[in-house]
Amino acid sequence: MLRPKHPTMPQPTGLVTPQTPTTITPGTPAPPSTSNVPASTRPVVQLTPGTAIALVGGGTAVVLVIGAVLVSMLLAVAVTGVSVAVCAVVLRSLLASEAKRR
Repeated sequence: MLRPKHPTMPQPTGLVTPQTPTTITPGTPAPPSTSNVPASTRPVVQLTPGTAIALVGGGTAVVLVIGAVLVSMLLAVAVTGVSVAVCAVVLRSLLASEAKRR
């Protein structure tokens, strides 16, 4: 069968090749320095005890609300099942009594 050829990744050798220094002659601008990388502009999130308590309280409230919703849905399904069972027993009783009358 035909097998595709996958390119191989170059393996690191551990050798560091030094860069050759560039000569700067008067009149030519200096190359830009790559070491001046600007710091990240993302805001730093600091977790204080107050915010930690607020996060725990908010998480607890979310869990309680979701739990109440799930329990109420389970209760609704149970009530519906019981009512369907009661209807089935009543219909069976009505049909049985109707059959006895004939």
